[in-house]
Amino acid sequence: MNKSKKENELSLNIVSIIIAVIMLFPIYWMISCSFKTDADIFAKVPTLLPEHWTFAAYVSQVAGGSTIFRSFFNSIIIALSTMLLSCALAIPGAYGLARFRMTGSRVFIMLFLVTQMLPATLILTPLYLIFNKLNLIDTYFAPILADMTIGIPFVILILRTYFLSLPKELEDSAKIDGCNTFTSFLKIMLPISTPGVIMCAVFSFLFAWGDLAYSLTFVSSESMRSMTAGIYNFIGKYGIQWNCIMAYGTVITIPVIIIFVFLQKYIVSGLTTGAVKG
Repeated sequence: MNKSKKENELSLNIVSIIIAVIMLFPIYWMISCSFKTDADIFAKVPTLLPEHWTFAAYVSQVAGGSTIFRSFFNSIIIALSTMLLSCALAIPGAYGLARFRMTGSRVFIMLFLVTQMLPATLILTPLYLIFNKLNLIDTYFAPILADMTIGIPFVILILRTYFLSLPKELEDSAKIDGCNTFTSFLKIMLPISTPGVIMCAVFSFLFAWGDLAYSLTFVSSESMRSMTAGIYNFIGKYGIQWNCIMAYGTVITIPVIIIFVFLQKYIVSGLTTGAVKG
């Protein structure tokens, strides 16, 4: 029995490793190509490691200084603002849907699910017309509000199930001690929901950080564009600077990797807790 169990575990580990290699290989290839010359990238026999190591792609971006740093600053503003506003609006909404019986609450939840299924291209035109009327085009507000249309439904759907998994007796005990609904939410429910809140905040940040469609559509001036939109600076009428694009993509992924390395336990806990309730 123990031998069979060990064989099953070994098989699962091998399958997991194979899947991980397949999923991570594009990232490895991007990093490898960022250190290659264009000749090496388009060689007839591609190599896993650069034959001629070069840091020219990274040096050219730092030498161009202001553009990449400005794009990074824009991305930080858009992503952080999206994260904070999405969480500030969605967390109370998720708690209300989880704790109070309201007419039409199931309809609201269904609508949130539908919004997650809609492609971004479907709402680009309506949003552009609205933002144009409000004079928000070519400002930070346009991509922030557009990204919130993704972040808010996601946070509500995830945290609603998270709040449902928490025992209601904790709130009842707090109310006996003198707390009302609002203070029990702030002092009791919100602190013990920290893993779920952090997980939702991280994904809201990443939605905005990796957004391309909204940034390109609602921001026209180069000085206001995010890093994902800035990748088009390496596509010109005389060709494409592939090693620069790969280096730029590597730089974009660094914050994402840092976030997952340091917050992975909260992300895993937030995704698993409450998953059995709906």
